[in-house]
Amino acid sequence: MTSLDNLIPTAFPALALAHFLALLSPGQDFFLIAGHAIRHNLRGSRFICVGVALGNAVYIVIAILGWSSIAGFPTIISVIELIGAAYLLWIGWQLIRSQANEVVVDATTTIKSAVPSALKQLWLGVNSALLNPKNALFYISLMAVILGKEVTLQQQAFCGLWMFVVVLGWSLSVTSVIGHRYVQQFLRRKIHLFERGAGAVLISFGLGLLIQTTS
Repeated sequence: MTSLDNLIPTAFPALALAHFLALLSPGQDFFLIAGHAIRHNLRGSRFICVGVALGNAVYIVIAILGWSSIAGFPTIISVIELIGAAYLLWIGWQLIRSQANEVVVDATTTIKSAVPSALKQLWLGVNSALLNPKNALFYISLMAVILGKEVTLQQQAFCGLWMFVVVLGWSLSVTSVIGHRYVQQFLRRKIHLFERGAGAVLISFGLGLLIQTTS
């Protein structure tokens, strides 16, 4: 019991709540997952969720080890933002070109379209998370502001593992709901419109990040 108390910092409930509330606010990762889950259900989107969680894990580790070494080089941040903006524009364009060529025909079938490979899904998810500098700033803020300087490395590691699991669990839950055959049946011939909507949102994120970086 004592070892468990030493592992969990007193500020953990506040950190866990802040982190989960942030997940409830849809961002680029959410719309990437949603856009693929609508057409490919859980099978064609689960590794995107894993990739997003792994990308978040990288920034969690950076937050634990310290951000000062990178934060001192604003050029690096700007390059990441520009690459991230280009990536969002590309992904958004792919989704916005969605066509209504293969649809759900009844409640017992799902959409029959080419399912992306696990490697491609993983690549999409990791890049989406890594090319979003706001993820880095978010985790640094959580670690610095909520946990403070009094926590041990073990406590930080516990919080980091918790956030990784929550991101993965939340992403898979969203994918499972959106990709359920009854949800897809409800969408019927409008699936491509939802994909285009997700693409438009990602493009708007990319344009916003591009304007912010170049202004």
